[in-house]
Amino acid sequence: MTTPGVDDAVREQHPGTDRRLHPITPLRRAWAPVAVLIGWAVHDPDQAQRQLTRLTTTTLLLALAILLPAAALYGFLTWWFTHFAVTDSELRIRTGLVFRRTAHIRLERIQAIDVTQPLLARVAGVAKLKLDVIGADKKDELAFLGAEEARTLRAELLARAAGFAPETAHEIGEAPSQQLLRVPPRVLAVSLLLTGATWGTLAAAVVVPTVLWLTTESPWTVLATAIPLIGAAGASSVGRFVTEYDWTVGQSQDGLRIDHGLLDRAHETVPPGRVQTVRIIEPLLWRRRGWVRVELNVAGSSNSLLLPVAPREVAEAVVARVLPGVTVPDRAALSRPPRRAAWCMPLWWRGYGLTITDAVFAARTGVFRRSLALVPHAKVQSVRLTQGPWERLWGLADVHVDTGANKTVTARLRPTQDAANLLHSQSERSRTGRRVAAPDRWMS
Repeated sequence: MTTPGVDDAVREQHPGTDRRLHPITPLRRAWAPVAVLIGWAVHDPDQAQRQLTRLTTTTLLLALAILLPAAALYGFLTWWFTHFAVTDSELRIRTGLVFRRTAHIRLERIQAIDVTQPLLARVAGVAKLKLDVIGADKKDELAFLGAEEARTLRAELLARAAGFAPETAHEIGEAPSQQLLRVPPRVLAVSLLLTGATWGTLAAAVVVPTVLWLTTESPWTVLATAIPLIGAAGASSVGRFVTEYDWTVGQSQDGLRIDHGLLDRAHETVPPGRVQTVRIIEPLLWRRRGWVRVELNVAGSSNSLLLPVAPREVAEAVVARVLPGVTVPDRAALSRPPRRAAWCMPLWWRGYGLTITDAVFAARTGVFRRSLALVPHAKVQSVRLTQGPWERLWGLADVHVDTGANKTVTARLRPTQDAANLLHSQSERSRTGRRVAAPDRWMS
């Protein structure tokens, strides 16, 4: 356990002092050698079975007597040689038992810090920190820290990233949060039952193995097909319910905070100013209830879900917090492609729509599962016009808007002259938007 007062005094006297992870961490690392053996057995089950049948009871017990202490020693040594330190300008993480690796994470490049607690970690009172950093393909993490220490360190790192002095950053603490909404479990369960993907995967898990059994009568073929399909069905329904359970959104100075999870709890942050695209998704079976799902593209972050399900008016209010000054365009404001677009995309052309406001580029796609993408003008990195030979024949073109999250939003099947005008006008809007946009700052 850590003593906040003692730790603060040590950091004041010795800034950048190396610290170790929680003493329970070796138990997590000790599974690595065992995981290697399990992976080998799964990769080549026949060879693994032959090797096991050759072992006598004495040999098996001897192997366990060697393997378990070796795994425990490996876990202890990897924990012993792992240190982290917070300096005036960076978070430094040193790892490696044989080959040493030092990660230097510049504090000003930190975009978000998530606190996650898997089920066993919650029981043990520990948590892991996951850091989203500009330019990093994957998150660096500190696993595990004491739950209270993890929250304190997160608050300190965010304060330093915001520009607070090192000697005062640890005193600021976590910014208070105001709850905006909470998704009731019953609403989440009903929304999953009304999702086409849930019933589609369940139907496939029943129909495909049955057809294979009738045609091949091979139990191994049926099992090899049924297990992945059942897993996909579980992930699209039960898995999503467990992950999105008790979804709570709050607002604080360091961004929107998202807490969720039935077994594994996650505490995530949507950093201010880093949202590149907001997508409001409206499945067919949700429309009668007025529900939508809101997804995000965030630069430098893998957090992609803002709301699993919510009434449309509530979702629009939350979107206004993510994109200040943005109002979600009304359906009537969206202009459809001309009727000749049906020759390029029969039926689906009716789902396309476009509108441009003072704040966003808004494009809609989908007939049965509508998706409205909102891109602030200041977040547009490039604009492209494409036109295939069939589109050129009918005087149509597509306009693509690229964002800083390596994502693209497309206005499909626009009249050629309108698309050319949109290309030039959107470029000007983007330049103007970047020039007048407020700086992306934490805790501003």
